[in-house]
Amino acid sequence: MMDITLNAPKLFDLSGQVALVTGAGSGIGQRIAIGLAQCGADVALLDRRTDGGLAETAEAVAAAGRKSLSLAADVTSGPALAEAVARTEAELGPLSLAVNAAGIANANPAEEMAEDQFQTLMDINLKGVFLSCQAEARAMLAHGRGAIVNIASMSGVIVNRGLSQCHYNASKAGVIHMSKSMAMEWVDRGVRVNTISPGYTATPMNTRPEMVHQTKLFEEQTPMGRMASVDEMVGPAVFLLSDAASFVTGVDLLVDGGFCCW
Repeated sequence: MMDITLNAPKLFDLSGQVALVTGAGSGIGQRIAIGLAQCGADVALLDRRTDGGLAETAEAVAAAGRKSLSLAADVTSGPALAEAVARTEAELGPLSLAVNAAGIANANPAEEMAEDQFQTLMDINLKGVFLSCQAEARAMLAHGRGAIVNIASMSGVIVNRGLSQCHYNASKAGVIHMSKSMAMEWVDRGVRVNTISPGYTATPMNTRPEMVHQTKLFEEQTPMGRMASVDEMVGPAVFLLSDAASFVTGVDLLVDGGFCCW
């Protein structure tokens, strides 16, 4: 007789787990943090924002019936991240899940780009993800279990036509390959690492009034004919963090409306 003891819906249940989300004050990070709470996790919310974004996220986590911890920290600081993980474990419990969504984007032709513009973006988008993973994994490896999802971009796989952002593209390609490398370093110690590469997504940065013409181009270039909503990044994140993906590590999951097929 076929074994049907597996409870498929429970595979996505994050009850009893503690997550840390960087970039939790806005956009994709904010929505994923709320989604993890809605799936049962308590969530530490980390961002350098001081405009109330973290408070909004914390309110939504509370509305989902879960606990949160708000952490004002810069992902370019290793000591600050180590302290954030320590506080998370002291106040919420052993860290088992993490999503690293903190990042910035800007553009400039390569031949005109100032060195500090290049370096600042790399420090946040690439070094920041490395330091976040390092701090999170140190805790997870000590517990013998954990799952990390890093938010990359389809720009780490393709070059966006019409956008002069070689530094951004390079940073996201780096996140993808760095995540694969970490996945293999930790594969036999209970910690999984994967990436999500969103396509054009309707974040606050992409929906500013001055972006209306650019947004129209983004929609026209995407096979599905629209940008993703931030809600559409929640399911992929929950999947990769949950037991539903227990045999998945070192994967880059494109969530791009078919963009990379053309």
